[in-house]
Parts: sequence; C-alpha cells; structure tokens
Amino acid sequence: MSELEGPLKDIFDVVIHRNPGEPEFQQAVHEVFETLTPVMAKHPEYEDVLTRMCEPERQIIFRVPWIDDDGKVQINRGFRVEFNSALGPYKGGLRFHPSVNLSIVKFLGFEQIFKNSLTGLPIGGGKGGSDFDPKGRSDREVMRFCQSFMTELYRHIGDKTDVPAGDIGVGGREIGYLFGQYKRITNRYESGVLTGKGLTWGGSQVRPEATGYGAVFFVDEMLKAKGQGFDGKKVLVSGSGNVATYAIEKIHQLGGTVIGCSDSSGYVIDEKGIDLELLKEVKQVRRARLSEYVELRGNGTKVGTDGTLWQVPADIALPCATQNELDEDDAKALVANGCQIVGEGANMPTTPEAIKVLQAAGIGFAPGKAANAGGVATSALEMQQNASRDSWSFEYTEERLSDIMRSIHETCVETADEYNDPNNYIAGANIAGFVHVAEAMLALGVI
Repeated sequence: MSELEGPLKDIFDVVIHRNPGEPEFQQAVHEVFETLTPVMAKHPEYEDVLTRMCEPERQIIFRVPWIDDDGKVQINRGFRVEFNSALGPYKGGLRFHPSVNLSIVKFLGFEQIFKNSLTGLPIGGGKGGSDFDPKGRSDREVMRFCQSFMTELYRHIGDKTDVPAGDIGVGGREIGYLFGQYKRITNRYESGVLTGKGLTWGGSQVRPEATGYGAVFFVDEMLKAKGQGFDGKKVLVSGSGNVATYAIEKIHQLGGTVIGCSDSSGYVIDEKGIDLELLKEVKQVRRARLSEYVELRGNGTKVGTDGTLWQVPADIALPCATQNELDEDDAKALVANGCQIVGEGANMPTTPEAIKVLQAAGIGFAPGKAANAGGVATSALEMQQNASRDSWSFEYTEERLSDIMRSIHETCVETADEYNDPNNYIAGANIAGFVHVAEAMLALGVI
C-alpha cells in the first residue's frame, strides 16, 4: 500500500486501529483513500463524513444451526453489515462461501456504498453472507440452511430497511428458499424484501444477466471512447458462474470472442470461442468442473496447466471470479501480451500491485464499483417493479441497464477530468461515488 498523508492518513490509522485483523476491509478502504486527496483539499468539510463512512451503521453476526442429510447438526456463522443508508435502504448481496468472514463482508459492504451511489438510484450500501458452502450439498440441505439463516435475518431486513440479493453461492435456488422462509415467518408477501427472485414470483427480467451484461456495457463504452468496439477482440473472462457466463454471452453478441474462462479447479482455452450453451449445461445444470466442458467440447479445447488464465494473450481481460485473483505477475503478463483493457466484473479482483502495473502501462482499467454496478442497478429496478406491482419486458429492462452503465461511464470520465486525473476510472468512480454520499450525510446531520 502506498503512503497516505495528512487527514487521510489520520483517518486511515483510526480504521486500522478499530478493525485489526481485517486485511480485505483495510485494503478496500485504502484503495478509496488513495484517490481522495484532491477532494479533501477542495472540501475539508468531508473529513468528518469520511470518518463516519468507514464505520458501519450496524454489524450483525449470528449462529446458523441446521441438520444435514445424515441427521448431524451443523453450525455456520451468518453476517449482515448494514454499512450506509444515507441514500436509501441498505442494498447488497449475500455470499455463501467458506472464505466468508467479517473482513470480507465489510470490504464488500464498503465497496457497495460507492457502487450503489454511482448508479444514481436511491439505495444505500450493505452486504452479508455465511461461511456455509453450498457445493456438494443436497437441495434439502441447502433449503434447511437457508431457512435457518433467514429465521434470524428476517428481523433485520425489509423493503424500506435492508434489501439483500444474491452473490457467490447464492443464486435463484437459495433466494427462493430464503424468500419462502421470510414469507412464512412474517405472514406477508413482501416481494421487495429480496431481489434476484424468480420471474414467476416477483423477479425482474435481466437480473440474472445484469452484472455480466453491465460489465460488458461499461467496457464497450471505454472502447467507444477509443473509437473501437468488441468486434474482432479476443477476451479472457475469469470465473464460470453467473457473472462470467452472462459477460461471455454479451461479448459474443457484440462481436467479441471469449477464448478462456475458469473455475476454482483451473481454466480452459477455447480459441474458437467458449460454447456458451455447453458451459451453462456443465456449470449451471450439472454443477460440474470445467474439465467436463473440455471432455464434451473437444475441438482442440484444452485445460490450462501453466500459470493462470491471465498468461494467455488477449485484447481484453474481465476478472469475474473473486477478490485479489489477478496479481502483479498476471498484470505484467497482460501488459506483455498487449492487453488493452481490464474490466472488473467481480469485487476487488485485482490486487493493488497489479493495478499499478496496469496503469503504468497505460492499460484502461475499470474498477468493480463502476464496471460491475449493473447487478445492483437492476436489483433496484426490480424493487421499482415490486413497489408498483409492475413487470417490465426484457428489452426495456436491458435498455434501462445499458443507460445506467453509460451514465456511470460518463460520470467517471467527467469526475476524473474535474479533478485533473483524466482517463483514471478508479479516481473518477471513487470520487463521484464518495461525493454523492458525503453530500447526503452532511444534509442529514450527525447520525
């Protein structure tokens, strides 16, 4: 981490003192602080606001007991960090993964404040989840866990309070079980309390596609600024879950070719372009490893055995898996191979050291709080439809998503220019998101 100076250093020292042993959260805060020096020089009144912004309004940790298929009692830990509600009800996903701890939930919630702010929609920032691992569990086990998780969480959420959604390990199946338990406990059909729901019971068109589509829309705006497009471009997309799958789909629709993707077991290279339908069959239906994709695909497709996916030559890279997956060596490989743009489809997937390498080489870098804001933006559109008892078409909802991502891109560019840091999307996103929330917090008084 680079050294901070003045008030920013003092505030960050307090963050370190108050949040020991939370490296992911500290990293997320530091990455925002690095870009705020010109803002603090221009607006010293924001210092107090920034101090408060780094402290969650509420942190909830609870026990989640459930019974597995062998009749054995299992215990997991549940989290919900309601970080900032200056702009609206807390909004952010739930992540079910063994790596989940308080530091990760707080880093995700902190990022969510600025991401949600950038959408221009009235939503605050929050995040939650559990160290439960749905992989290898039966549907009944997942249901029992979700029901136990919601039995505690339900008292803390509501369409005007806190609206969770999905994230890693939480898809349509899990949202269904969670919503069913909420409805059962409260005896109310409050469809706006969760987003990412099924289309037949309050969900929105484009919500499953939104994060992946949104990241591609944002990168497309970056390409347009260079007088280019996706047509003819070779692209790497890490991950093979929801975000990666739909990023691949939209890239192919726009004329690009995704030649590689990955999962926790490794990566595959398919020079003819990833077969999206086969990928969905393997990952979403069979819930299998990518090695099965290679076996079924043939056609010269191969499993990557050397280094990481980012060592493969391509024009554009979209890390869409998890935090800190793209490191300094990966960044150097992307530079050496002539990569033009890196767009974050996941939350903080690029290490600080890697970002410095990419920026020094002049590679366009789209931070997650801007590039992957499409998911939460469409969740907010789902909330609008729930509130009005309405349902929009796929085409109309996708158009709204595209407009929001275009607006976020324009905001990042204009803000970076305003603070004399042109083409720095990180500074543009951080400053624009921060100022919007800071002004709201000043207006609301010391709360």
